[in-house]
Amino acid sequence: MKTLFVIVGPTGVGKTSLCLKIAEQLNTVIINADSRQVFKEIPIGTAAPTNEERKRIKHFFVGNLHINEYYNASMYENDVLKLLNVIFKYKDNAILSGGSMMYIDAVCNGIDDIPSVDDTIRKTLQERYTNEGLTQISDELARLDPEHYNIVDKNNPKRIIHALEICLSTGKTYTSFRKNAPKERPFKIVKIGLNRERQELYNRIDKRVEQMINDGLIQEALNVYPYRHLNALNTVGYKEMFEYLDGLSTLENTIFRIKCNTHKYCRKQLTWFKRDTNIRWFSPDNVEEIINYINTFC
Repeated sequence: MKTLFVIVGPTGVGKTSLCLKIAEQLNTVIINADSRQVFKEIPIGTAAPTNEERKRIKHFFVGNLHINEYYNASMYENDVLKLLNVIFKYKDNAILSGGSMMYIDAVCNGIDDIPSVDDTIRKTLQERYTNEGLTQISDELARLDPEHYNIVDKNNPKRIIHALEICLSTGKTYTSFRKNAPKERPFKIVKIGLNRERQELYNRIDKRVEQMINDGLIQEALNVYPYRHLNALNTVGYKEMFEYLDGLSTLENTIFRIKCNTHKYCRKQLTWFKRDTNIRWFSPDNVEEIINYINTFC
């Protein structure tokens, strides 16, 4: 059976470097699983694989979309499965790697078939969110679907709004469409997790943020500033940089906040991944041990 090696871990842990070595060992390709690296305009702030790295090994889903294009985990699931059908015709293995939890889960377990949202309702809710904030929208979701309201991330406007969109579009609860049953895949999935000591990870993140500044993050943020309302830019690094460009923060404080918020996101990623008992954990520095483990499936 064909095998998909899924290599996960928090931001800054060293996934890119390790995956290049493994891909060379397996003579295969890398499928990127980062919900922001798909956007062409923001390679610096998303730490996307460089042109040199992409020349070294073929990568998919890096810089293939523009920031004004709508994309979600369900679309990613469909696109990756179609791609794997092609790859597995001439390769026995492929690598899926990244830190976007929903994208990885979509490929490994599938996403429930959620109905399409009426465009008018979507536009109305976005206008309500802009004018009223999240509280009234959250209250309405709590009334229409209390079960989902009890488990949804209350600090994630996108998920709250989407759940309410489904309720209003279908007249049913969002919960009624969530089956949470993993879909069968016609290939074997082997999950490998990468982690480091917490302080070492933080130090790597901090150095990477400083490198982003040196590489031109300020100019990159300035280039996309007119599109700051887009969901593609609602992410760590750009939100803080936009406030700096608005004159609301010093550069020093902006860099500090990007580092702190990236630490926070790193912890969130680890919490999510640690719930998956099928992941075998390694230090990314133990390349030989990881390759030996992979070879047991080849």
